[in-house]
Amino acid sequence: MFNDKVKGMFFGVAYGDALGATIEKLSYSDKEKLTGRVETYKIDWCKANESARIRKGRVRGHGIITDDTLMTMALMEVYNIEKRHIDSYDMAKEFINQIAYTDYFVPELQKQAPIMERLFYPDQYIYLRHALTNCEPREGGIGNMVNCGAAMYIAPTGAVNAGNPIAAYNEAIAFCQGHQNSYGLEAAGVLAAGVAKAFQPGVTIDEIIDTCIDVAKDGTKMAIKDLCTLAKNLKDKKEDKAFIVSEFHKAILKYSPIVEEYNIKPEYLGIPKNNYTPNRLYSIEELPIALAYIVLNDGDFEGSIVDGINSGRDVDSIGGMIGAILGAKQGSNIISEEIMEDLANVNKNDFFKVVDKFANTVRDIIKADFKQQDDIKEKLSQIMDL
Repeated sequence: MFNDKVKGMFFGVAYGDALGATIEKLSYSDKEKLTGRVETYKIDWCKANESARIRKGRVRGHGIITDDTLMTMALMEVYNIEKRHIDSYDMAKEFINQIAYTDYFVPELQKQAPIMERLFYPDQYIYLRHALTNCEPREGGIGNMVNCGAAMYIAPTGAVNAGNPIAAYNEAIAFCQGHQNSYGLEAAGVLAAGVAKAFQPGVTIDEIIDTCIDVAKDGTKMAIKDLCTLAKNLKDKKEDKAFIVSEFHKAILKYSPIVEEYNIKPEYLGIPKNNYTPNRLYSIEELPIALAYIVLNDGDFEGSIVDGINSGRDVDSIGGMIGAILGAKQGSNIISEEIMEDLANVNKNDFFKVVDKFANTVRDIIKADFKQQDDIKEKLSQIMDL
């Protein structure tokens, strides 16, 4: 059962990522004009016919994953190597090794390469800070563009702390402070907590959402509350997809006022703004929107992901976050064996082997945790009357 939940979590990330990758960065209105509603990853990339400068040598569509899943795999491998809980010092060493000095098959580039060759600039910042400037690892995220870059790959930390959302939150923060700061860091902690809670047998969607709200701080807490309350109130209108997107985007606006500046353009340079900078009142938009679509669809896997990836902007990350939580909650039976095999084949990675190896690692880490807890209890029982 546990291994199946790990499998569901990982393939949930990959499936949501592959679906959203076809239309990532399009606004909702542009997406509607160009592709209409997307319900399968078996379509061409929206940028397939654009210039080489826009595509940057990349290919997508038909199941190809992005850096979200590749970074998730890299984090899983860090746990496989270290076989313990991790923090920012492990980001400065083994995670850097995985993304910069270890070759993976990078599907978008159709070649074996370091993941670094595919990463967005804020994720390359990890290498700049730790490898090039040799910073204090706990300060690695300071100065980075605040975005969802850490949250998008942190689901494995939820698995390592399955059933213990506070521990998952703390470990995600300790690790990702080497990459992100402010509300970008906060989102990673909250998503890890949500995934950890989702591993609990019989857990409800309301309990997962309440856990995310309980651990969240500042603008992230407020944004999740607002969006999930809104989703509950709009359930009777959920078939009006455009209306739901409009209402969700209105609600997230005060926490993430990027709007059309989501795509950085030359005309925005030099204009003072708070976008992507540390702010206690802001939140990334991907996590609250992902949670809101889970609430709107009562935890239905396909409905939540398809609605999420059709909402516009950073939809591969939204899809991956939804997939991580619902996959951990419901296990791999929510994704057909045919789709899982297709994703593995298209991306030329043995995802089944990746999952099995990581699930066994997680079991060993949790067993060690149990033993440590027993040892501590035994040592303290005499003085605490336990």
